[in-house]
Amino acid sequence: MREQNESSALTSGTIEAEAGHAGASPPSPLMVQYLAEKEKHPDCLLFFRMGDFYELFFDDAKKAAAALDIALTARGEYRGAPIPMCGVPFHAADAYLARLIRADFRIAVCEQLEDPAEARKRGAKSIVRRGVVRIVTPGTLTEDALLEPRTHNWLLAFAFVGKEVAIAAADISTGALESIALAPGDLMHEIMAFAPSEALYAENESARPGMQEILRLLAARQTALVPLSAAKANPRAGERRLLDLFEAGTLGAFGDFGKAELAALGMLVDYIALTQAGMTPRLTPPRRRRDGSFMAIDAATRASLEIDRNLRGERKGSLIHAVDRTVTAAGARLLGRALGRPLMDLAEIRERHDGVGFLLERPGLRADLVRALKAAPDLTRARMRLALGRGGPRDLLTLQRALTSGDVLAALLLEEGLDLVPDVLAKCARALSFARNPGLGRLAQELAAAIHPEPPFLAREGGFIQKGYDPALDSHLALRDDSRRVIAELNTRYCAETALSSLKIRHNSVLGYYIEVSARQAETLLAAPFTARFFHRQTMGSGVRFSTAELAELDRAIARAEGEALAREIHLFAEFTAAVSAEEIKLAGAADAMALVDFIGGLAEWAEEMNGIRPVLDDSTLWEIEAGRHPVVAAALGRSGTGFTPNDCALDGAGEAHPRLLIVTGPNMAGKSTFLRQNALLAILAQSGAFVPAKSMRAGLVDRVFSRVGAADDLAGGRSTFMVEMVETAAILQQAGPRSFVILDEVGRGTATYDGLAIAWAVLEHLYETNRCRGIFATHYHELTALAGAGDIARAGAPAGSAAGFPAGFPALANASLKAREWKGELVFLHEVQKGPADRSYGVEAARRAGMPKSTLLRARNILADLESSGKVELLAPLPLFSGHLPSGPPDRETERESAEPAPVPDPLREALFVIDPDSLTPKEALALLYRLKEIGS
Repeated sequence: MREQNESSALTSGTIEAEAGHAGASPPSPLMVQYLAEKEKHPDCLLFFRMGDFYELFFDDAKKAAAALDIALTARGEYRGAPIPMCGVPFHAADAYLARLIRADFRIAVCEQLEDPAEARKRGAKSIVRRGVVRIVTPGTLTEDALLEPRTHNWLLAFAFVGKEVAIAAADISTGALESIALAPGDLMHEIMAFAPSEALYAENESARPGMQEILRLLAARQTALVPLSAAKANPRAGERRLLDLFEAGTLGAFGDFGKAELAALGMLVDYIALTQAGMTPRLTPPRRRRDGSFMAIDAATRASLEIDRNLRGERKGSLIHAVDRTVTAAGARLLGRALGRPLMDLAEIRERHDGVGFLLERPGLRADLVRALKAAPDLTRARMRLALGRGGPRDLLTLQRALTSGDVLAALLLEEGLDLVPDVLAKCARALSFARNPGLGRLAQELAAAIHPEPPFLAREGGFIQKGYDPALDSHLALRDDSRRVIAELNTRYCAETALSSLKIRHNSVLGYYIEVSARQAETLLAAPFTARFFHRQTMGSGVRFSTAELAELDRAIARAEGEALAREIHLFAEFTAAVSAEEIKLAGAADAMALVDFIGGLAEWAEEMNGIRPVLDDSTLWEIEAGRHPVVAAALGRSGTGFTPNDCALDGAGEAHPRLLIVTGPNMAGKSTFLRQNALLAILAQSGAFVPAKSMRAGLVDRVFSRVGAADDLAGGRSTFMVEMVETAAILQQAGPRSFVILDEVGRGTATYDGLAIAWAVLEHLYETNRCRGIFATHYHELTALAGAGDIARAGAPAGSAAGFPAGFPALANASLKAREWKGELVFLHEVQKGPADRSYGVEAARRAGMPKSTLLRARNILADLESSGKVELLAPLPLFSGHLPSGPPDRETERESAEPAPVPDPLREALFVIDPDSLTPKEALALLYRLKEIGS
């Protein structure tokens, strides 16, 4: 119920400006309190707790009412103007907070810090003390209702100190904390790997080269951007904040942090303390990752390969969606991190492969593990809510159930024998076993005995401790429950003594227990002999209220019993919260272990479904895939009952065992893009610890994956499709190295033929000679296929380095193409990759399949035939797929016009035949058509 007698308020502005205005009535104590808190948080909507509601006033009310589509009302006046107000129920606040967060608002939650009864003790006009207990921002959420259970919610900070660059990231809902020192050029792709909900940076860095592009990309991903003062990014201040947070005398035990890392971590910790009103959560010690710990995947490649979302921004159709077989939220979060940031540590990768292989061979054990995991709620987030003081009885029950399930997992794994279980799973079993962690076992046992199976959401609601657990609580509850029985008996006795059938004993928070009768029957109690026993309390429209000395005493006894019972339950809750805090390190280890078991089990399940194999990874630059399949496309085709055509791919960065680069040509729609993407995705899967959909795979570690596939403009950035393509291609040429894997599709197709061919040619040469990376280059510029044969041409006696511009030879460059066959006038795509270049692109056939008008297709075929036969297309060199030849010098345009052959005369009979659809003709129409054709022919 909303508090009463707190209605006076100001219309707008600060206290000083408004209250000082001539003739202005002074603000009420409540509004002074409200505006004082609002003045501390001017950039937030202030959720001001008043009883069972959060109220908003002034401009906050207008903004919130519009965003939430709720009624905007008024409460009181000032200077003749109504005060805008809206409110949301306390018990349903999470749903409203979620909508406001999605609308880019920050919310300061101002809670009642004492019970209204305590305030009344200070005087009738005293108001409840209030204060902001947290600021709700996208990166600091902890409530399940506000979070996506299966993904991390990262708050990220990035800082620059001299030439150093670093990122710090925290997920407050799980306690995870990481830092990475970076090369400046790697900043953007590392930021995008986290996909943060909120990002912090020093405002004085906005003008730094490349910063605007980073901020623009983050804004496009709907990341909340928070500029902070430069003083927040001070390395020394950051070090002090970390020492205070972890109560340590030195950071040496956590790692050798650089100045930029300290600055980023300091910004992060300071911001968390600010938003949590000083109650900084117990984050795990910072996990320091060196640059190069993960495969680098830039933002464009991440989008192109659809790792965490498809091109429409949905999870369905992404790599993660195709692979995810986890059954817990924590396992799904770990899978997302693994696929988003594949490992570069061979030992760690092989450890994961060992675990997947072990469970793949044991489907029975895997099924038992899944059953245990399904009974395990989210231990990590429940633990963090309790640590922040936002937890409730349900979080304690979550801990108990999760820990119990963890012990079952440990027992299942240990049954196999520690000598057989791979190290990665053995470590998990040791972290989860009660026998090895007796503190966790005792905590789970106590919680199982104490917490009711269906507890309330909040501790202050009471009723969450089971009967029989605490004798002191039971005595209070017995008194309370017995008093209720006495009330019922007393009601029956009063009815009998007064002969008033409408007499009821009721209760409210103001009067306590009272007797209520109808106005008509009240006359009986207001007359002798009942006046000596029943005394009048209140007259209402619905009836008249009385009490007795006996009822008043019983009321006091019941109130004491209920209050003492609730106080005892809250005390027990605090004791359990302290016990949870004492086991914090062990609980964090158990939560991580449970997530890892789920992650590995899910990968084993997926490997069985996809008939996946263990990849063999090493330090070489080989890339040997036999019968590889696209993990997403193959699964989709399998569901539709259509088979996927697997393909081999053999590359070698050294250019010895296999070509370094592969030029892929072939028809549109034949599967070039799928072939390119599947190889890049196999690298990501293998280094994430997953098995891969292939017959075999041997590959050297890939430090960076680059993908330039598909076409899209960037209207917000003012860039055309071709400019986006060029920017992304330039980034690849500047960053790819010998260990990189590059896939490029149709470079140069967005501009004039000569320009595009020249760009594609130069890019191919740069990848081959300068980057020296493994890569696949798909193109419709068939002219480029001659580059792969240049070495053979030179050896056969053709002049090396001729006017055509060919180099002396590209021995580590090879051609491949997608097979297609014409069958009964139809083009059949076989989706098989074969050696050698394609003979043509079949673009007109693709246009036919797209539904191009028949007359347009006929004209296109005529033009294509003319171009191919007459050699009118100017070529840069005598290339194999065209019969025309260029003169050695530039063409004379006037001479060209004079000597040009006349355009071919259209053949009406041929055109008429082409548009006929024999299957749709009736006999009468066919006869009429014959006469028409005869007429045309004559």
